[in-house]
Amino acid sequence: MSEVLPTIDPATTALVYGDYQVGILANYPEAPAVIEKAAHVLNAARDKGLTISFIRVAFTEADYAAVPEENKAFTPLAAAKRFPVDAPESQIVPELTPRADEIVVRKVRHGGFSTTDLYQQLQARGIKTIIISGVATRGVVLSTVRDAADKDLRVFVIKDLCLDADPEIHQVLTEKVFPTQAWVLTSEELLAHLA
Repeated sequence: MSEVLPTIDPATTALVYGDYQVGILANYPEAPAVIEKAAHVLNAARDKGLTISFIRVAFTEADYAAVPEENKAFTPLAAAKRFPVDAPESQIVPELTPRADEIVVRKVRHGGFSTTDLYQQLQARGIKTIIISGVATRGVVLSTVRDAADKDLRVFVIKDLCLDADPEIHQVLTEKVFPTQAWVLTSEELLAHLA
């Protein structure tokens, strides 16, 4: 990396993991390697005292009923009743199990902030910087990065901990789109920077 990274202050930084769920990661053959790296980063962030937060997508019957037919992305998901709130597919993978004092929010759209109180919880803890990764790059990561930047948070994206069904979309987002609003780095680069 040639770009100088801003300092990460653990007291004002949150690690945000988006949609690392059983039913989502099951679709990616490379998921086990990503989960292993994500667990390593998670442990390092916990050791450094960062705020830890998890976003998951899950629906109640009322949530399914509230999806309007105009919503192209979520109408089929609601019709199929995917990711019911208590189902195994809707849970965060066991390797990344949240601790009792960590933030976990449930969303019903792509972005981590749009249908949750995540931003308010981060604000209450004095968070000014987020380090985000998740699945999919074009979904929770893209939506949350753009929203976080609009909320004037400093944003880092861990590109090798993001997955997308289309490698080209992942590449365009991490190499061309995200760098306009975030610092994009690998998990190894992040660990070195945190150290």
